[in-house]
Amino acid sequence: MPTGGLILRQPDEADASVVCGWSLSAQETTQWCASKTHPVTASQVVEWWLPSDVEPFVAVSGNLAPLAYGELWLEAEEDEVELARLIVAPRMRGRGVGRQLVAALVDKGALTGLSTVILRVTPGNDAALHCYRDSGFRELDERRNAEWNKGQPATYTWMELAR
Repeated sequence: MPTGGLILRQPDEADASVVCGWSLSAQETTQWCASKTHPVTASQVVEWWLPSDVEPFVAVSGNLAPLAYGELWLEAEEDEVELARLIVAPRMRGRGVGRQLVAALVDKGALTGLSTVILRVTPGNDAALHCYRDSGFRELDERRNAEWNKGQPATYTWMELAR
């Protein structure tokens, strides 16, 4: 695990080229970003940044090379910020980088003034579920989870930061 914690910064096109290579299989791509196309291209990643309610970040350490990626989706009308499209560089997995990324994104989310922090996970993504639980997120109850899944392209496990 990198020492001294992670720093979040805005990504650029070179970062998009790196991040798009981190998903190692079609299943992982679906879990990461719900794409049916594997691999995701750098231009697709850059397109994700276009909506004004999306704030993308790469997490870096001392050498400033990207170690992880995630987005904040700002949902002002719902008073929510959603952590989305989180992925860790394959060489850094299992070293606590995911938890550091979540913590850094939660801190950035707090600066938005939105009161609730949520995320969604593809069922079966056990590593992500474990990371999010360890980071203070709890699954929504069955009724709310079913309600939030209405109209979604897939069935997710929805989680909320416990406060």
